[in-house]
Amino acid sequence: MSLIEQYPISLYNSLNKQKEVFTPLIEGRVGMYVCGPTVYSDVHLGNVRTFMSFDVIFRYLKYLGYKVRYVRNITDVGHLVGDADEGEDKIAKRARLEEIEPMEVVQKYTNGFHDVMRLFNIQEPSIEPTATGHIVEQIEFIQGIIKNGYAYEVDGSVYFDVLKYNEDHPYGELSGRNTEEMLTNTRALAGQDQKKNSLDFALWKKAEGGHLMKWPSPWGIGFPGWHLECSVMSTKYLGDKFDIHGGGMDLKFPHHEAEIAQNKGCCSSDDCSGGAQYWVHGNMLTVNGRKMAKSEGNGFTPEELLTGNHKLLERGYSAMTVRFFMLMSHYASTLDFSNEALQAAEKGYKRLMASVNLIEKLQPAGTGSIDQDKTEAFAAPVKQALKDLSDDFNTAKAIANLFEVASSINTFYQNANDIAQIDAKVYEETISHFKGIIFDVLGLVNETTGGQSADLLDGVMGVLIEMRKQAKFAKNYALSDQIRDQLKEVGVQLKDEKGGGMSYTID
Repeated sequence: MSLIEQYPISLYNSLNKQKEVFTPLIEGRVGMYVCGPTVYSDVHLGNVRTFMSFDVIFRYLKYLGYKVRYVRNITDVGHLVGDADEGEDKIAKRARLEEIEPMEVVQKYTNGFHDVMRLFNIQEPSIEPTATGHIVEQIEFIQGIIKNGYAYEVDGSVYFDVLKYNEDHPYGELSGRNTEEMLTNTRALAGQDQKKNSLDFALWKKAEGGHLMKWPSPWGIGFPGWHLECSVMSTKYLGDKFDIHGGGMDLKFPHHEAEIAQNKGCCSSDDCSGGAQYWVHGNMLTVNGRKMAKSEGNGFTPEELLTGNHKLLERGYSAMTVRFFMLMSHYASTLDFSNEALQAAEKGYKRLMASVNLIEKLQPAGTGSIDQDKTEAFAAPVKQALKDLSDDFNTAKAIANLFEVASSINTFYQNANDIAQIDAKVYEETISHFKGIIFDVLGLVNETTGGQSADLLDGVMGVLIEMRKQAKFAKNYALSDQIRDQLKEVGVQLKDEKGGGMSYTID
């Protein structure tokens, strides 16, 4: 039986507001689209968490045996300041401020984005298309929406007609918003008198004088709207109907809502799905319980998190510590940064890597009388970790089960008789999945030096154990207890053995 059959996936679908069994459109294949960054500034931690979450989903799908096409775009035009339909393009504004060409801004911050993704070991997508590379397709998409009667042109700009669309399709089905309530609560914005109503959004904007990024179109010189690009690129590379669409919670409205409307508005078949079958959203970051934001003074960058160069950070943390910390929380839950939480994650990450480093030092399994109960107990946590990952990609629960395996490894290292009673085939399969989940699915990298690190740990522990022996011999029980208690605080348990010997385990 394949891993896909053994561990069927269920995931929370934001569109239907419930957890559903995942059934791809084509058996054994998955098409996934995730909204990428607008490359006008340095990547922030919210981006990192979102892309890390979908990196794990991408990795796990592949680990199970799916063939995955993962599309993650680059927004390099059309995203206006304030996310509205007025004002400067964010990239053009940055170009004006830095006195460089817009494409220099795009290149600079795209390079920076990729650097950060590599730093946190986030894999490259299968395809990374750009908005400027698909202007022709966006124009054709708009023409399809106009043809179906869901868009209108005014003085060189084209707007999506939300109320007309809402006569045939429920606008607001993803976010749960009601059009009448939105109209009541939405104030008319200056310069938006071209629109039939305030909910309409731009598919194409006329380029006013001095606008840096513009292209010819059937409606005149202009540029595409922000929402349009994702409809165009997702359906171009994954088809009118595909499996998973992901992004941050903040994109649910209006961006993803507009995508669904555009997809259905352009559709000419009887089966207008709106794009993806499953919509998946990652949650926000907080710091000490407050939303992370520059305005709050608590928005630190990835660089500041790694260096510790921020007033809220006691010190810096390694990239893998940060990755491990983020994965200790479910992607759909709020993630709260604090020094205490980061330091706890650092200890947990090191404990897990220490157990990995011990594997090569273990005696062979299955050399004694096989104990089936012990064998099953050893294998159970890894099986449960895979079930956890298949249950809406719950990395937090999976990691908890990995620590159960790590504890067994530490026990085997201390007592060769225990590993001798484990069936060799089951042992090898369990260890293979243990490593596979850590490195291939969770995407962690061992920042220690493998066997050298284990040898170093043994050496350091040998010194501490000898110091404790000497303290006990000198009847300095205060020092002896201090060594024991402080090691316990960092997850190391000392055990007094018969004959005056001592051993240690890592919890």
